Amino acid sequence: MSIWKRATIPITLKFDDVVYKVNPSKRRKLSKFTQNRKSSEDMMTILKGLSGVVRPGEVLAMLGPSGSGKTTLLTALGSRLLTEGQLSGTITYNDKPFSNPIKRTTGFVPQLDVFFPHLTVSETLVFAALLRMPNTFERAEKIATAEEVISQLGLTKCKDSVVGGALLRGISGGERKRVSIGQELLINPSLLLLDEPTSGLDSTTAQKIVSAVAELAKTGRRTVLMSIHQPSSRLFYMFDKLMLLSEGNSLYFGKGSDVMDYFSGMGYAPSIAMNPSDFLLDLANGKLINILNYYNYDRHDDEGAEQVKQRLVLAYKLNLSEKVKADILEVEEITNEYSTDQFHLDSSLEDKRWSTTWGQQFSVLFRRGLKERRHHNFSSLKIAQVLFISFLCGLLWWQSDISQIQDQSGLLFYMAVFWGFYPVTQAIFTFPPERKMLSKERASGMYNLSSYYIARSAGDLPMELLLPSAFVTITYWMAGLKPAATTFLLTLFFILLNVLVSQGLGLALGAVLMNTRSATAVAAVITMSFFLTAGFYVQNVPRFVSWIKYVSSSYHTYKLLLGTQYKKNEAYPCERSCGGGLGLCLIGDYPSIRKIGLDGQALSALALVLMLVIFRLIAYISLMKIGVTKD
Repeated sequence: MSIWKRATIPITLKFDDVVYKVNPSKRRKLSKFTQNRKSSEDMMTILKGLSGVVRPGEVLAMLGPSGSGKTTLLTALGSRLLTEGQLSGTITYNDKPFSNPIKRTTGFVPQLDVFFPHLTVSETLVFAALLRMPNTFERAEKIATAEEVISQLGLTKCKDSVVGGALLRGISGGERKRVSIGQELLINPSLLLLDEPTSGLDSTTAQKIVSAVAELAKTGRRTVLMSIHQPSSRLFYMFDKLMLLSEGNSLYFGKGSDVMDYFSGMGYAPSIAMNPSDFLLDLANGKLINILNYYNYDRHDDEGAEQVKQRLVLAYKLNLSEKVKADILEVEEITNEYSTDQFHLDSSLEDKRWSTTWGQQFSVLFRRGLKERRHHNFSSLKIAQVLFISFLCGLLWWQSDISQIQDQSGLLFYMAVFWGFYPVTQAIFTFPPERKMLSKERASGMYNLSSYYIARSAGDLPMELLLPSAFVTITYWMAGLKPAATTFLLTLFFILLNVLVSQGLGLALGAVLMNTRSATAVAAVITMSFFLTAGFYVQNVPRFVSWIKYVSSSYHTYKLLLGTQYKKNEAYPCERSCGGGLGLCLIGDYPSIRKIGLDGQALSALALVLMLVIFRLIAYISLMKIGVTKD
């Protein structure tokens, strides 16, 4: 049997009296029914005492209109709620609370399929297998499992096609959903949660996906829960259990085959043959259109929507609530098919938070990042842009000498400015486009944030350092700067240090704001402030703003570049102040250089190093809040 066809740990999921409240000021998207409903503590109640139990081999469908709490409940059961909310009640997995071992055997398929668009289907699943499958499997076994999932989900024909995205054509919507499910099957989940898996799909594709999931539940003894908005009648009868929600309240919990009889017994039944899900959604919305009360139709004809919903909530509490709670309290006996040893996780993994080592995570994330961003990092347009500017600068400052100190210092300032601005604009786009992916993967416990952060930063370094190195090499020798190997290497080193600092600033702005447009605007203000106070344009800066130069990477880089080319007591040809003719003047006395100063080179280098550390630390701390869940 395939290694993922049978769940290693059959899980019975129980949830009792689950209540979830959020602060309105921290909730970004409010459903219509919650916008004006606040508790005495100014908290909105999203889930209102929901209870239920799902056993191995069962498929529970959570049905309800938009805003009924389906996704919130599913997210709570997967322990992926944001930390701002207040969750109460009891949620257990085999009568135990959520833990890292349970997390590693729980698959969660979000409503929106989040992928790297330039990776193929095969690459997407192989990288996921290498990150998520534990080290009890060899690398070859992980890759083989990914190939098996591809075959089992019918993705063989598109395995070498890119997944695609908004700006890149790729595989179809149904294939994307199967890839998303396949990523979760790689870990051989005992508990599989799917949020709107049929959203945006045609009925035939939706049936294929739900059928595949139902088969996985039966053959693998998996516990499957899915939220679903309006399934077709064919899908409706595939569900073992059904939970009907309305405004955070439970209207029904039980066998899917019994739901129509339950509401018919209360006097609510469809007047015509119709999809049961359409009928149930009408009830959950409080609408009696197309609903016939066989016993007293006229009495309910004018009944308001709120009254209908209140009647249904009360009926659930009177007729089903106690039955559901009694079912929760029952102790499920494990059949002889599963022994006690099989029921528990490998003890060697029990206390480990991650399935793989930090080094493995870094290696996989680094290689995945290079493949995904090779089209951007190695862009011919980007390379041509830098080379063009390099040669243009070399031609403009062609073979200048020390007698042209104003021109040479201008070139050094331009080098500091250009490589203080260009890396910022590039680095801003590092984290915002990957926010959804980072949130998804962190929530599933795929890797340590530090391994992602370092791998992501290191993946951009080759081109981030190669381009300025080419620029300095071309411009330096064409412009006729000091022809000494040591001086050239120092110039290159300080430019690269400036690049790393500027890149760190871009990373920090992108991570803090997580909006490329806002980050670009803020970056423009900061970098322009740095340029203007760097001492080249304005030498007599007023004291109340002169402090800006000390936090300006452009100022410190410019000062270091001047120090590599000139010495304080070195002379240059100049016009005599009296009598005319040429004479010699000390470079240290040159007006613009005197204001900057050629002393304190070590302090400027130290300042850049501190900025390098601080900016990247800010970026890392900002990323820590992404994907943080409420356990």
